[in-house]
Amino acid sequence: MTHTAASPADSTHPGLDELIATVALLRAPGGCPWDADQTHESLVQYLVEESWELIDAIESGDRAEMIEELGDVLYQVLFHADIAAHTAGEGFDIDDVARHMTAKMVSRHPHVFGDREAETADDVVAFWEDLKAEEKPHRTSVLDGVPRGMPALALAQKVLGKAEKVGVGADAAGDVRAPATEAELGDLLFALAASAKEQGLDAERALRGAVRAFEADVRSAEVAAGS
Repeated sequence: MTHTAASPADSTHPGLDELIATVALLRAPGGCPWDADQTHESLVQYLVEESWELIDAIESGDRAEMIEELGDVLYQVLFHADIAAHTAGEGFDIDDVARHMTAKMVSRHPHVFGDREAETADDVVAFWEDLKAEEKPHRTSVLDGVPRGMPALALAQKVLGKAEKVGVGADAAGDVRAPATEAELGDLLFALAASAKEQGLDAERALRGAVRAFEADVRSAEVAAGS
């Protein structure tokens, strides 16, 4: 069954409208000097902090904390959109952001909004890569678009997942095998970090270096496959 995107008339969100108006008031002349002085760049640190605080709230399962931290992350989105709406050369607002996201979700879900069939989550993932490739033809490597600012461990897992799509990295683990449970794995990773600290080694920097070396191997393999 083909669906259509939800219309704004289908529901109202007075709380969200109030928050949008509050952001605009704080940044308007006569509002808060600190808010008025912020830029996209100056807010990056807060977006990172708020995102990690939201993750903590999700992992703790505290509903009240989740509401608060989701609000903090939402506030960052609204803040950036308000800056753009009042910055020459940017010229977009929160509605533009929302419309772009709606169009993106409709495009990414042809099994809901179109005639493509997808019975399982794996089916969806399988053709998402094709859709993303069509949307971003300038990307020539599976590694293009991977955020470089991710923490090293998350970056390693992201890069390994991307590499699998081009048949690289199956032997990256070598003879090393992870423990059977995440709890045991956590203990092992923590012990490695502690040992590295004792020896004066930077575990984060070390892993990022290993990831960069692996990325070079992936890109070389891609070039070889394409030649």
